[in-house]
Parts: sequence; C-alpha cells; structure tokens
Amino acid sequence: MVWETKTEEKFKLLISKIPVFHRRITESVVIQQAQNNALLRKSSQVEEQDVVSAFFSDVPSPFYSMMVRLLEQNGFDYKKYGFPEGQS
Repeated sequence: MVWETKTEEKFKLLISKIPVFHRRITESVVIQQAQNNALLRKSSQVEEQDVVSAFFSDVPSPFYSMMVRLLEQNGFDYKKYGFPEGQS
C-alpha cells in the first residue's frame, strides 16, 4: 500500500529511534495495523492518522510513555486525532 510521503518519512525516523531489540517487531506490527486502518477508512494511502492509531492500539502499556515521547519528537500530532483516548 502507498504511504503519504511525509508520514512515511516521519515513521521511518521514529522507528530508527526505537531501541534496536524492539525495532523490527514494532515496525512490522505498526505497518500492518496502519495499512488496515487506511483500508477501514476506504483509503488507498496510509496517512498520519493511520499510523497514530496503530501505535495507540498496539503498543504495550510499559512502552506507552516512550511511544508518546517519540511521537511528539517526530512530529506526529496525535492529539488532533483524539489520543490519548479519555484524556483532554
């Protein structure tokens, strides 16, 4: 599936900052879920909202704070998509 260029660039940069022992599995899981999210939106392209949603749905709670920090540091505006859920 095609990815929006800027989203893909930010994603690759974010993945490069994940500890090496978690990098491959994180990348694989998030790519699969982001593509599923795009398909659910009936889109032919993965966009930022798909990646953000994938991270929030699949990251185990012990890594939550690191994920939020990495999303922020790499320009993902997760708050505009309603994450984290239940918080304002």
